[in-house]
Amino acid sequence: MLFDPLYLIILGVGFLLSFGTKMWVQSAVRRWSDVPTRRGMTGRQIAQAILDARGIRGVTIEPVRGSLTDHYDPTERALRLSEDVYNSRSVTAAGIAAHEVGHAIQHQDGYAFMKMRQKMVPVANLGTNLGLWITIAGIIIGITQLATIGVILFGGAVAFTLVTLPVEFDASARAKKVLVGQGIVTGEEARGVSQVLNAAAATYVAAAVTAVLQLLYWAYRAGLLRR
Repeated sequence: MLFDPLYLIILGVGFLLSFGTKMWVQSAVRRWSDVPTRRGMTGRQIAQAILDARGIRGVTIEPVRGSLTDHYDPTERALRLSEDVYNSRSVTAAGIAAHEVGHAIQHQDGYAFMKMRQKMVPVANLGTNLGLWITIAGIIIGITQLATIGVILFGGAVAFTLVTLPVEFDASARAKKVLVGQGIVTGEEARGVSQVLNAAAATYVAAAVTAVLQLLYWAYRAGLLRR
């Protein structure tokens, strides 16, 4: 199966999408990391200012090692910013910090897709770790029912990837709106924020497209899309 031309094409498409969006993100981040905002606020200060403006209490802001490791943890109500963003006064830091606060706002507001994604985490983990292997085992030994179970489990992981899209796009939209609304960024800075967040969003789109293509491939190999 690993030498199936169709599967190799899917792997190639996935690689090109992943590589292309990665280069896009790095380019946008690098470009606007050298441009400070006029307000001169650090990523941490921006995150705290937005939380205060929305009346959100109990969310901690912590530095975390690594590059582009920024994330919001809804279980611990912790907003973790990479050290470059936490201490930086750049346009890139402003966009990334505000995006992660966008997730905290979603959590506070009970955003439906975010709640759905949280509930799907166990299903996604099961599908990612076991779904594909069960599918392959079912195909190899010729048990269609086993392969079907594997495809369904893998489909749960793909569904999680798809639900992630509106969560990320909404967080970016909230970030852009609040940064401009509070005067944290203006004019050209707002354009820079959009470029950084749009590039980051493209990585999730690439992951979703690749996941769907792989799901369709394994469903086909399991005999679910053909007689």
